[in-house]
Amino acid sequence: MGMDWAPAPFAATHKWDRNFFLLMVMTIWLGVLMGFVPEIIHHIQQGHPPEPTIVRIHGTVFVTWLCLLTVQVLLIRSKRLDLHRRLGVAGFYLYPAVVVLGLTASVVVDRRYFGTPDFDPGFLSIQLADMLSFGVLAGAALWLRKTPSAHKRLMLLATIFICDAGFARWWGDGLLGLLGRNYGGLLAALYLGDILLVALLGAYDLVTRGRLHPVYIFGASLGLGAELVAIWLYMSPWWTTLSTTILGL
Repeated sequence: MGMDWAPAPFAATHKWDRNFFLLMVMTIWLGVLMGFVPEIIHHIQQGHPPEPTIVRIHGTVFVTWLCLLTVQVLLIRSKRLDLHRRLGVAGFYLYPAVVVLGLTASVVVDRRYFGTPDFDPGFLSIQLADMLSFGVLAGAALWLRKTPSAHKRLMLLATIFICDAGFARWWGDGLLGLLGRNYGGLLAALYLGDILLVALLGAYDLVTRGRLHPVYIFGASLGLGAELVAIWLYMSPWWTTLSTTILGL
């Protein structure tokens, strides 16, 4: 007689979760701080003019999102589910703000460099990929907020895919110098931080649950796939022409 077989349910929690997810968030903070703080200090020391207001607002909202994620992880770690749920309402307001301000700031910065050696309209593909991944994954996380195992993985993945700029500023130039300005070099320079963090999350689930969570498969495929396409677009001459048009230049 044949036997019915079905995979074991994905365990919602594991005793290591409280430390692992906090470690992942702290690693994101490390990448952001190591990438942006030296740049900000240099900017001030050189007496450069301040960034456009929209860029500073975008930065503030982004940091607020990261702070909210950190506090939420700490609340779960402290078993304060009541406060976690109440504070989670802020995510519904920050989510669209991150997307709208991210897109707006990207256009403003790209247009700002028009006519200078730093003008790089093709980079718009990288910026759009970040916002696409965050928009879809963070939206799905809010939708699935009553399913903790899915919610926390989607939130983490959404945040990872908008933190690539910090890691890229940290080690991007070094990787480009080592690997060259080709597809592989750009992939490493721009997205190595994302790739490592996403791989670490997947490896953690395999070790602790024996399989990957369905939302992890979806989120990792979407985010990493968007990044692969973004670099292909960035290296395509026709995209440079099209993105210049999109920017209204």
